[in-house]
Amino acid sequence: MPAAKTAPIRSVFLIGPMGSGKSAVGRRLARDLGVDFVDSDDVIEQRSGVDIPFIFEREGEAGFRRRERRVLDELTQLPGIVLATGGGAAQDPDTRRRLKERGRVVYLYASVEQQLRRTRRGRERPLLNTGDRRDVLTRLMDIRDPQYRSIADLVIETDGRRVASVAGEVRRRLQEAEDRHI
Repeated sequence: MPAAKTAPIRSVFLIGPMGSGKSAVGRRLARDLGVDFVDSDDVIEQRSGVDIPFIFEREGEAGFRRRERRVLDELTQLPGIVLATGGGAAQDPDTRRRLKERGRVVYLYASVEQQLRRTRRGRERPLLNTGDRRDVLTRLMDIRDPQYRSIADLVIETDGRRVASVAGEVRRRLQEAEDRHI
């Protein structure tokens, strides 16, 4: 009798605002699951040969979003990965649809206060270099939170938590959801 085939793990797509821990949690989650981790912002930088602030400077946010949309369309078709998306990835309706259809979507929620703490040192976030950081983050959260929630299979609070704790909760809750569908 042939050995039973195990179904490949469904890809996990991490969404959420800047500073929510998508990259750090994604790396840990991928390691724990034994799958590849991909950060869409890293892929955009590798392919363009420049960093994201430079893309924003030369092409504006619209140019960056076009690049992001193409990269996410490609990456969401890869089987069995953990993908960290950029904070604005869910703005595009087609990208939201693809994320929802092609994998498990996990919204890593971080309050504006937590985002301020986690992003205070970096200058690599172009949207935060355009005015009062709190106002910018509040405005972005007002727009993006409903977009994130509209496609999320899970919402995980990250405020004041360690990466291992968040990754463990994601892993546990994804397994529980899979067990319910068997």
